[in-house]
Amino acid sequence: MSGHSKWSTIKHKKGAADAKRGKVFTKIIKEIMVAARFGGGDVNANPRLRTAVLAAKAENMPRDNIDRAIKKGTGELEGVNYEEFTYEGYGPGGVAMLLEVLTDNKNRTVADVRHLFSKQNGNLGEAGCVCWMFEKKGLISIDKKGVDEDRLMEVALDAGALDVNDAGKDYDVTTPPNAYEEVKKKLEEAGFKSTYAEVTMVPQNTVRLSGKEAEQMLRLMEALEDSDDVQKVYANFDIADEEMERLSA
Repeated sequence: MSGHSKWSTIKHKKGAADAKRGKVFTKIIKEIMVAARFGGGDVNANPRLRTAVLAAKAENMPRDNIDRAIKKGTGELEGVNYEEFTYEGYGPGGVAMLLEVLTDNKNRTVADVRHLFSKQNGNLGEAGCVCWMFEKKGLISIDKKGVDEDRLMEVALDAGALDVNDAGKDYDVTTPPNAYEEVKKKLEEAGFKSTYAEVTMVPQNTVRLSGKEAEQMLRLMEALEDSDDVQKVYANFDIADEEMERLSA
């Protein structure tokens, strides 16, 4: 599992997502609004909106909140007009980083993001500097405990997965983006429980970090994810499971 996926899994297990539920809701609502604005308010005809609504339901967001966000996106209700941007840069140790941003003030956001990078020995880069290192895929991580690898591979591949890899404590199931929902559903029906599941940007290779650089990297991830304007953070760092647990304690 790539570093940002490990990081997300650990935060979820420790309940950090619950502690920031209001911030999580805000980010999902913004995504729903933008998805509805560009693709319409029908979840069956708008894959991006469907993904956002599934994320909202996974966080137990009330249905009224979801419906209002869709209506704001389609213009049925008044709402803020968010623009979407992708920022690229480098973290400690030369880690490649990709940020998805939704903002109503680009100048404010780029200044904030540049400041957060510089505080942790990173820097904001030019457009195109790292995006080629990432590929959009579905990623479903399954805890190894009590799992029959052959059975997992059989179910996953039959459902349309690309591959199943050993990732330390987990098995990583990768899928084409359009097959993610079906593979996840089939795995759940077969009794496999995921520790992490998302359509994400998967790096082609990773940069191993330890010590001070690992510490700076996790501080940068936390700071960026805590930004109201940053929706998603992708990075190609890899930190040993034991060190990741210790640093995120």
